[in-house]
This record gives sequence, C-alpha cells and structure tokens, in this order.
Amino acid sequence: MLQYIETTGKNEEEAINAALRKLGLDRDEVSVEVLERAKSGFLGIGGSPAKVKVTYEVPDEPAPKAAESKVEEPKAETIQAEAPKAQPVKEEAPAAPVSQPKTEPDTQAAESAPAGDRAEAITTFLTGLMAHMGVSAAPRIAMGEDGSYKVTLEGENLGALIGRRGETLDAIQQLTSYSVNRGQSKRVRIHVDAEGYRAKREESLERLARKVAGKVVKYRRNVTLEPMNAYERHVIHTALQDYPDVTTYSTGTEPNRRTVVAYSKGEHRN
Repeated sequence: MLQYIETTGKNEEEAINAALRKLGLDRDEVSVEVLERAKSGFLGIGGSPAKVKVTYEVPDEPAPKAAESKVEEPKAETIQAEAPKAQPVKEEAPAAPVSQPKTEPDTQAAESAPAGDRAEAITTFLTGLMAHMGVSAAPRIAMGEDGSYKVTLEGENLGALIGRRGETLDAIQQLTSYSVNRGQSKRVRIHVDAEGYRAKREESLERLARKVAGKVVKYRRNVTLEPMNAYERHVIHTALQDYPDVTTYSTGTEPNRRTVVAYSKGEHRN
C-alpha cells in the first residue's frame, strides 16, 4: 500500500530531507516528486520554498483481524509466512503439552527480538524463499557500519535471482525487509546482493551520474535519465548530492519514474 506526505524546504534537497527525517526512511525507500521548485524572489521578497511529495510503501495488513484477535495470532501468521517448516511444530503441540509452552515463547521471541537477533530471522526467511524458488543459494550476513544487514546470496548460476536490471533482487530485498521488520518497534535496513551485482551496478550508475552532471553544468541544461527503480535513483542522488551547481529530483510514476539532473547555480558551494 502506497502512502505519501508533502513537505517544504528552502530548496528541493532540504524538503526531501525533512520528509525522510519525519518518516525515518532512507532515500532509496521512497519516491520523490517535486511539486514546486524554490523561488528566491526579488531582494528576498516574494520568494517561496520548494515543495515535494514523498511516496513510500507500507505492507498491507488486515487491520480488522488484528484488532479482534490476540497479539499472538498475527505473530503466528508471520511465522507461517516466513518459515513453512514451523507448521509441523504447531501440529505436535496439542499432542505434546511439554513442547507447547516452548513453541509460544519461541514465537514471541522471534517477533520481539532485538535488532542484534534479526540475522536468524533473515536466514530463516531467505532459506525458505530460496527453497520455494527452487534455487540453490545460501545467505551470508554481515553487519554494516550503519547497523544495516548486508546479505549476500551465495551459490552458482544466480542470474535468475538478479533479474532484469536487478528487479528480482529488489523484490527479494523488499519481501525480506517486510517479513523481518513486521511487528517490530524498530526497523532495520536490509541489503540483499548476489554475485556482486549491487557494487557493479553502483559503479556504472556513479560514472553515468558524474558524466551527465558535467554536461548539465557545461551547457546549463537539465537532463532527464532513463526510468530507474528506487535503488538506482538513490545511487544517482547520492553520487551527486555534493556536486557543485547541480541538484537532482525524481519525476513521474512507477515503473517509469526518472531522475532529473538539474542545473542549479550555487548549489553545494560554500
């Protein structure tokens, strides 16, 4: 389900950053549409701030059922979605009273686990997902300096997991994030990669961004890039966030949203 907020700022970047701070999200998790460009006015009079619309996605949840049922019920549904192997445990619980109290605390622990224990939930979900997809791949998890989880899918012939321009890999990353963060009070960022695709694609996009920015400054004309997904647009935004006399913003609707590299005299200059 898509939701959005509108924010303003002295320029487009400040308006976008204000929205990200309010949502607690990162640039690659949202889509940005510039509603109004900032106007300086004359001698400081008549100016107007930039206004942006920031759209973000939240998982669909059956709110009525959650309100009527106990806390344990939606947690049990999540466990079934993440790890189909948990179903036999539920069947054995009535026949073995001793194992029943063990199952309930384990379920609660999986749902309310602190950030440091999310690795197990990530491994469980991805292992089950790979089995359903019929792909022989195992997740290897490392912690990033920013507290995010860097997941590398290891195996042979993983091209099917990447898909066209990383679309399948993006979908796997989104599903993993929804599954692991659902029901948690604190979200964690999860990056999923395979065969070094992310790093290779980032290098290619960064080179493209710098090349286009150079042309924008030289000819003082805005350039609209080809349609990209949220992750790729984030790479462009990040690569040019400190580039002198250049600003970036996204326009259009998915799946045809594009990044605009715009000339902005004096931008990012001290």
